[in-house]
Amino acid sequence: MITSIAWKNVWRNKTRSLTVIAAVTVGVFAGVFAMAAINSSIVQRIDAAVNEELAHIQVNHKEFRSSSDIQNVIQDPSTVISVLEKTPGVTDITGRVIVAGIASTSAGSAGVEITGIDIQKELEMFTLSQRLITGTGSYFGADTKLNSAFIGEKLAKELYIIRYILTPEAFQSLESKGVATSVIEKLKPLEGERFTTEKKLTAAYTGLLSPREIKMYGMNIKEAAWSYREGSRIILTFLDVNGHQTGGAFRISGIFRTNNDLFESMSLFVPEDELRRLTGLEEGHYHRVIARLEDDDLTNSVTPVVREALPGLEVMSWKEIQTDLAMITDYINQIYAIFMVIILAALAFGIVNTMLMSVLERTRELGMLSAIGMNRRRIFVMIMLESIFLSTVGGFAGMAVSAVVIAITGHTGINLSKYSEGMEAFGYSAHLFPTIGADFFIILTVLIVITGILSAIYPARKALQLNPVEALRGE
Repeated sequence: MITSIAWKNVWRNKTRSLTVIAAVTVGVFAGVFAMAAINSSIVQRIDAAVNEELAHIQVNHKEFRSSSDIQNVIQDPSTVISVLEKTPGVTDITGRVIVAGIASTSAGSAGVEITGIDIQKELEMFTLSQRLITGTGSYFGADTKLNSAFIGEKLAKELYIIRYILTPEAFQSLESKGVATSVIEKLKPLEGERFTTEKKLTAAYTGLLSPREIKMYGMNIKEAAWSYREGSRIILTFLDVNGHQTGGAFRISGIFRTNNDLFESMSLFVPEDELRRLTGLEEGHYHRVIARLEDDDLTNSVTPVVREALPGLEVMSWKEIQTDLAMITDYINQIYAIFMVIILAALAFGIVNTMLMSVLERTRELGMLSAIGMNRRRIFVMIMLESIFLSTVGGFAGMAVSAVVIAITGHTGINLSKYSEGMEAFGYSAHLFPTIGADFFIILTVLIVITGILSAIYPARKALQLNPVEALRGE
């Protein structure tokens, strides 16, 4: 009965109640969607770290990471592999040969980390091959007499392998993407001109287009002008096992694009046997052995087991290598809760204000209820229920809207290409696919109910302070 009365009281003033519910809905939606967007960025970064860059666990010579000395190899990799194979949760294992060197072309040079890999095993363990830029070749599939290398787009730009040229095909591409004809005509003076960097291309068309046109079509122009000659050659220089400078010519098999500029600019992959031949490193010796797990949640439990079994080596999980990302991951639920508590606390003031106005407007009614025998506890519960109904209706409406919007944007994505340069410098994607776990909605439901209860305490106490006789006299 009390529940039914409380529900009817909520809708006595529909305008006021709907206003409060709408405010709660918008607030909850804003909080949930913001958290889903942040979460997607973190999930994508973790996925990239594990599936493209680091794997779950790395085993190195104790001094290799600090010195990068080619002599600091794992002396008995077969033992390491045996330990990992016997460790529950480990699914894939491979070794890597790693040397520091310089990559150069006739136009530029850059310091790189050259990684010799078992192509087939890496293909099974990592998704980096899926990051191949269309039109740049393949993942070590080219038939060439030279050594082959798989490099990042950022490194290719630093070596001036990637250039920009507005060809007739580029103009056709712009037209197909819906770029205005007037804009294409303005760009015609640049046809056939080569630009060694994106910055030079931008400077060239900035002088021809208006700020509005640059904002609308700048990204399309860069993509259309992007140019690469398949099979370009680079020279890699490094030290062999005897400390002598050596190197060789490598044909670029393909170019990959990730969301991590640092990884793209520093990482260069070559077949393991080619690097061994050039460095003189013995067969079976590795600088690093990496392992993947069945589930990322096993990382914290499996790593100490492997470390204990291999006391003479450095055993690190991706969380220990990427400490900033690991910290965010470990505390993400707490961050969610704190964020939503702040939003709900702000909304609670609106609910308190609404309920207080409702109590003051119903002074005579509440006095009548007290006079005919409704005890103070029931009046308190009634006011509490009214507040809880307001917060829960708004909260569930907000979560429903959030779920729909997250489902849609999780499929289509949110393109933040305007901020891509800054985000990718830290390894985060500029194309977000919002996602959030069911556990977050459970936490949020509890918080909404608590908000409703806390918001009702002051108005309910105010109602209990009313004197029935004085209340009946009031108008």
